[in-house]
Amino acid sequence: MLPNYCDPNDEEGVMRLIEDLTTNAGRVQREVLDKILASNAETEYLQGFLKGSTDGDRFKSDVPIVDYEEIKPYIERIANGDPSGIISSQPITELLTSSGTSGGRPKMMPSTAEDLDRKTFLYNLLIPVINKYVEGLDQGKGMYLLFIKPETSTPSGLMARPVLTSYYKSKNFLNRPFNRFNIYTSPDETILCSDSKQSMYCQLLCGLVQRRQVLRVGAVFASAFLRAIKFLEDHWREICSNIRSGKLSDWIVDSGCRAAMEGGVLGGPDVELAESIEAECGGGGGGGGSWEGIIRRLWPRTKYVEVIVTGSMAQYIPMLEFYSGGLPLVSTMYASSECYFGINLRPLDDPADVSYTLLPNMAYFEFLAVDHEKDGGDGRCNGVVKEEEEEEEKVVVDLVDVKVGRYYELIVTTFTGLYRYRVGDILMVTGFHNSAPQFRFVHRRNVVLSIDTDKTNEEDLLKAVTNAKLILEPFDLILTEYTSYADTSSIPGHYVLFWELETRIGGDQHGRRPEIDQAVMEECCIAVEESLDSVYRRCRSKDRSIGPLEIRVVERGAFDALMDFCVSQGSSVNQYKTPRCIKSETAIGILNSRLLGRFFSQRTPMWQPFKVGGGL
Repeated sequence: MLPNYCDPNDEEGVMRLIEDLTTNAGRVQREVLDKILASNAETEYLQGFLKGSTDGDRFKSDVPIVDYEEIKPYIERIANGDPSGIISSQPITELLTSSGTSGGRPKMMPSTAEDLDRKTFLYNLLIPVINKYVEGLDQGKGMYLLFIKPETSTPSGLMARPVLTSYYKSKNFLNRPFNRFNIYTSPDETILCSDSKQSMYCQLLCGLVQRRQVLRVGAVFASAFLRAIKFLEDHWREICSNIRSGKLSDWIVDSGCRAAMEGGVLGGPDVELAESIEAECGGGGGGGGSWEGIIRRLWPRTKYVEVIVTGSMAQYIPMLEFYSGGLPLVSTMYASSECYFGINLRPLDDPADVSYTLLPNMAYFEFLAVDHEKDGGDGRCNGVVKEEEEEEEKVVVDLVDVKVGRYYELIVTTFTGLYRYRVGDILMVTGFHNSAPQFRFVHRRNVVLSIDTDKTNEEDLLKAVTNAKLILEPFDLILTEYTSYADTSSIPGHYVLFWELETRIGGDQHGRRPEIDQAVMEECCIAVEESLDSVYRRCRSKDRSIGPLEIRVVERGAFDALMDFCVSQGSSVNQYKTPRCIKSETAIGILNSRLLGRFFSQRTPMWQPFKVGGGL
């Protein structure tokens, strides 16, 4: 029997279960595939390839590896009213919208009631694991800043919403059993508030009122936690006023928030608490006016910061270390909208060393071998092609057959109706825990820019730049080269595009130094943003988790200097192509040293919650 429940209060039992699953990873994986095929062999999708067969070898030889575009028609049919049975024998209860996109819309992943139990199972493993490394977590609370995002109803009546919104609204979360190791400072009503500003304010107020009880702080992503710190910088005086008076600000109008705050969190005026917070935030308390180490100072019993700092979130580590005063940064789990995959069995490892152990009962896992250098994963000058590289045959292997040090793309077959689906994550095998491999998340396939939950690939960036450069044509300006990077030196971070422009002289001749009009370049900025996908535009317009896009115009020859740098790093001058995203500080500095002007988007791009229906 494949486990989908464990008692988080039974630490020894949980650790035995993890040892059993990882020791018998191969057997568990075979059982998972057998169960999925036995349950779903009669679905329309699998019938088309297997004709009712439940043979695992035939599944791997006859069922193709697919991207989202190939399963999208089936998902859309279910969204528009077709029965779940076309892909799943269990009823599809909702569609989970991913942060990736397809045709400008969030991807939708099928989910079932049983799938919520698997997610809860994984969450229940986390506290027993961290308890092995951190003592006393039952002596206080966790200040976790959790939020919901927009959702919509499909024509069939199914909800389409982000995976975490789904979980926080589920009975699995709202009716969770008491666990003395996992008590939140935030009442559920503040988490479920649909207004992100009111939710943020109330959750921070709760955390500060209970500051002496807080043992750990965090959010899901590093970017979200840093936005909370920036929000606190802007609102600490008002929060202190609320604590001093014992009354909540009038602009908090959400009924759930007001009831929770006035019904227990704000227990009356507390002048001493307000003054102690003011001393830390306002420059006293040894801070000298700096917010360095503010987390330790405001929540002095805090043992660690729990946020995802792997993948694109690694860019936020320096800022987290600045604010946290050296507290451990803990990434506990690896998950996506498609499936929850695994956990970090060594949670106090340095962020650069974090590996996740994939749990073999969560789904059936396969791995497509990739050439990491050709995949552009070295982070120096992505986009460079080496002369000696030739396309190699890509090999697919099972979970227990991956090799340490090799890079793979994750392929998943789920209990909910995804079969041999390319998740798009590139992973490196770092070792094994018993028979289960451990992986370091390297990056998303094809993604060049990411600040929050946005994932912009090279094709989308090209389309946006192509649309924007049309604005230049009436002014006889030519875009000759471009590249980009994600600037996270401030909160929120923002996209930066470097453009090299020239002036058309007549006919096809060009070459003069361009005369740059600020209004024209600002229109180019918004044109790029309007052309990016709905997840980016939501982050800009509603979540405010991404700042205004910036175009930096560089002088003629700047990209020649960039090429010289990349060649000096070992790239082939004969096959060099300009990287569309740069990560090297040296490369960024080369372009910044040749700036002619900086221009920002002056308005937010249009965004509306996506509609499921006739437009599909």
